[in-house]
Amino acid sequence: MVWAGIMINGRTRQHVVANGTMTGQRYINEVLLPRVRLFRGAVGDKFVFMDDNATCHRTLAVQDCLDSEGIQRLVWPARSPDLNPIENVWDALGRQVAGRNYPPTNKNTLIRALTDEWDELPQQLLDNVVQSMVRRVERCITLRGGHIPY
Repeated sequence: MVWAGIMINGRTRQHVVANGTMTGQRYINEVLLPRVRLFRGAVGDKFVFMDDNATCHRTLAVQDCLDSEGIQRLVWPARSPDLNPIENVWDALGRQVAGRNYPPTNKNTLIRALTDEWDELPQQLLDNVVQSMVRRVERCITLRGGHIPY
């Protein structure tokens, strides 16, 4: 599993969850406190955090952590990847890794490829998918929650 954050004019470093299962406590220790908290600090009070509805993201401990850090979370419906801009980024990243001259052949080369390609993704791509949020939400409302053809 790989975690990363995006925003207009910025991104976090990737975090690879190499061994074991992501739990709520692990999410707090490996993602929220060392990465999201710093990201929020850099952005300021207008920061709104968007994750997904993965079970490990929705534990009471995670919500308590977000509350204690003053991190506002965007509430959104279950099973709604059309509304999550990072899904488009993961798709682009996957295509870049798959298109390499020497595709990854093991876990270590995959991690390296993901890291290298993440760093090479154009910031304009990230900005575009973040800016598309208004359009995505409007389209979702128009389609009464149906699939958005993006």
